[in-house]
Amino acid sequence: MNTPQSKKHDAGSADERDAYDQLQCYTLAHGGAAFIHQHVVDVWAAQHANESTKPIGLIFALVGLYLRVEKRYTGRHVQNVHMALARKKLEFPPISLPTDRGSMTAIDVMTASEGPERDRSIDQWCASVWAAYQVSHHTVIEFLQQHDIV
Repeated sequence: MNTPQSKKHDAGSADERDAYDQLQCYTLAHGGAAFIHQHVVDVWAAQHANESTKPIGLIFALVGLYLRVEKRYTGRHVQNVHMALARKKLEFPPISLPTDRGSMTAIDVMTASEGPERDRSIDQWCASVWAAYQVSHHTVIEFLQQHDIV
C-alpha cells in the first residue's frame, strides 16, 4: 500500500534527490581509507525504503547504520561486513518501516560546509535514521550475532 506518507520515502523530493546526488559526488571524491560514501548509501537506503525495497537492501542498510552509529565502524569496515554477509546464504528478518525516518535529510547534510562539518553532519544523519528504526534495533543486532559478525 502506497499512502502519501510512505510515498514520501520512495525517492524523496526532487530537491532531496539532487542533494543526495551532490552528496554522493562529495563522498566519492572525499578519498581516504574511511570511505564515508558507504554511510551515505546506507542512510539513504534506510530512509527511503518502501514496500518494494528488497529485504537484503534494507537489512544491509540497517547493518551499516548500526555499525557506524553504535560501533563507530568506518565505511570501509562496513563495506567489508556487507561483502562477508553477501557470501553467505541468508534469510532476512522482516523489518517494520517506521513512518518517521529521522529528522535529517540529504538536504540538511549539504547545507554543512565541506570537510569535517559535513562529515559530522553525515554521522548525525545516520544517527537520526538509525534512531527512527528503534523497534528494529534488536532484530538487526540479532541478525549480525547469528552470522558471527558482532
